[in-house]
Amino acid sequence: MIMDIELDWSTHRREAQGSDNFQLTWADDDNLYGAWGDGGGFGGANDDGRDSLGFARIEGGWNTYRGYNVWGGKNAENPPQFPGKSWGTICVGGVLYSWIVPDNPDAAGSGDGFRFTDDPAVAWPRDHYRYVHLARSKDHGATWERAPWRWWREDNLIVATFLNHGRDDDGARDEFVYSYFLRPERTDVTQSEFKLNVHKPGALFLARVHRDHIFAGRDAYEWFGGVVKGKPAWGPLASKQPVFENPEGTGWCVSAIHNRALGRYFLATEHGVSERGSLGLYDAPAPWGPWTTVKYWTAAHPFGQTRPGSALEWKDNIFFFSFVPKWWGADGREFTLLFTGAGKGQDNDSLNTVRGRFIMRKPPAPPPPEKTPDGPAGP
Repeated sequence: MIMDIELDWSTHRREAQGSDNFQLTWADDDNLYGAWGDGGGFGGANDDGRDSLGFARIEGGWNTYRGYNVWGGKNAENPPQFPGKSWGTICVGGVLYSWIVPDNPDAAGSGDGFRFTDDPAVAWPRDHYRYVHLARSKDHGATWERAPWRWWREDNLIVATFLNHGRDDDGARDEFVYSYFLRPERTDVTQSEFKLNVHKPGALFLARVHRDHIFAGRDAYEWFGGVVKGKPAWGPLASKQPVFENPEGTGWCVSAIHNRALGRYFLATEHGVSERGSLGLYDAPAPWGPWTTVKYWTAAHPFGQTRPGSALEWKDNIFFFSFVPKWWGADGREFTLLFTGAGKGQDNDSLNTVRGRFIMRKPPAPPPPEKTPDGPAGP
């Protein structure tokens, strides 16, 4: 359906220098919210107001927006409560939910009944892969509560993201909220050993939960177990099957969003090598696929290799991008892409936006009418 994308680099804008990640959700109050990491957020820098994890609010349109530090960062409206990282936030019923991975995991085991501790004396070395836990905010990011349960690396699951729809998740296909989880290359892999590299062969798992039970616990979630007689099968964790696979790998983070006007779902993640602009963009008619490739950048031909109209400092270090859910064009073909990189406080280690559009495939021409002995067939 989509042949390519075209980016207008004259619209390239950079904010929150030194802070990365920034997957955004469109909330009920008409603002955008999302998490950033390792910086001072808006108005800060890599070493000015630096926090491990922060949440921002973005107000305005794609060419007029302004960002504010809601939780953490320089001159924040509210102080941060815990560290970590996130590439997945959603707003459902006016409540923000965010999948959080730890910076330095606490010493809890791989089961429920753990206790939260952010005391470095009882923390493991830095490891985003140890577990995934859920946090929610009922006051648009001012305060956050962490759920008393987790997904563990031993579950063959690491970093997660939500599938975002429209404002306050309006436009969802059903009463469920969907989340994608990366499959680790090994269930014993640690960040200190593996680093933030591409996991090969790459695979994603898909979970769903009723919108009324997002915070309820592990047993409330169902897992995609393949397509049976043309319909997705859902079952317990042990029955999960990949919903997306790539032999060249998946990165250590992923984004997912629905484009209502086009009726398509989009996934984006790395492959091959990390932090080199080696990104793939895929689309499908349903959250479980089947997936087709819209664009496939490589280390030899990375994302942003040419940027006519942008004079901002650049290095080929992009590792993440997502579409901004509020800023689709009316027909779904125009979009704003948000991306971030690993610039260690410089260049693309920041919030970057660029306007673009999809180049659509022309529908095939209708076949010629069948001929009969007496001439063309009738209607």
